Amino acid sequence: MDSLLRLVAVTGGAIVLTFLVGRLTDLLLRRVGARHPETPLWDMLRRCRTSVRVLLFTALLRGSYRQIEWPPLQEHEAAVGRILTLVLIGASAWCVVLVTSAVVESTYARYALGTRDPSRLRRVRTQVTLIMRIVTAVVVVVAAAAMLLTFPDLRAVGTSLLASAGIIGIVAGVAAQSTLGNLFAGFQIAFGDMVRIGDTVVVAGEWGVVEEVTLTFLAVRTWDERRITMPVSYFTGRPFENWSRGGIQMTGTVFLHCDHTAPVALMREKLKEVLDSCEAWDGRGWDLAVTDTTATTIVVRAIVTAKDPDDLWTARCVVREQLVAWLAEKHPYALPRVSTSTAAEPPTWADRVSKRGPGSDA
Repeated sequence: MDSLLRLVAVTGGAIVLTFLVGRLTDLLLRRVGARHPETPLWDMLRRCRTSVRVLLFTALLRGSYRQIEWPPLQEHEAAVGRILTLVLIGASAWCVVLVTSAVVESTYARYALGTRDPSRLRRVRTQVTLIMRIVTAVVVVVAAAAMLLTFPDLRAVGTSLLASAGIIGIVAGVAAQSTLGNLFAGFQIAFGDMVRIGDTVVVAGEWGVVEEVTLTFLAVRTWDERRITMPVSYFTGRPFENWSRGGIQMTGTVFLHCDHTAPVALMREKLKEVLDSCEAWDGRGWDLAVTDTTATTIVVRAIVTAKDPDDLWTARCVVREQLVAWLAEKHPYALPRVSTSTAAEPPTWADRVSKRGPGSDA
């Protein structure tokens, strides 16, 4: 009976103490966050309360479970201690990852509030994302190694593995050349400012926005909501278009095939009228000129400008649609036509002889 009372007292005391400490910590963070609303760190740290409670509860049980003196627990004391140690290591790693994530995200949020340059903001966001992935991977590896070291049998295995680390490293390096290449390419993208989250790119003939960047792959969201997943080594070994580099203002073209009789001057006036009523046009520049001719048509190129790729796409579609509709309504003769008239008959032999005259040679 005394052992059961000790079990209830130790377990209940750990639960009550964990609840009180967690409640006081959450209340303190809430008050500090209310006094300093410009700093999002305190509200983000509140997300760590579950991991902190698990860590504190496990630590209290780990330090006091030997005092319970309950016979079933004493029979499996070593196993219970090892389980509590594993949970303690896992909760510590979980807490470290969450606290680090809160600090990094709050730092990025404060930087985003004071920065008006979208390109720099996308670059920092990409770097922060990859840094958090690296930190998470390191913490997980260290936690897993610490868990393995709690087993005496695995210590000998670890020693033998360390003794043969040279051979294993060579074999792993040869077998994982592609993975290691993508890993280093991920670092190059993150800190070389080649491509960032939110950039508008054209890869493999597909137009889209970079949605996610990791150490091994990069995800591009296309205009039709598809996701293209590509290894990061693609962006370090092949050329691609990044429409967000060097500013987001862009110039686009619209090509129209018209008949040779098309009123180019009137089309130029109509283009200016269309752009004046188009909200996607930024007013920086425009032009219309004949850039090529074929046997049946002329190629008319219209130039429009916009403040970003999305508005440029909209402006090009508006110009193309309204110019074609205007030509079809006001100047249908200017649209491309296929000639169906009867071809002229070639001259006969007698006609050619008569044109040469009676004294000419045959």
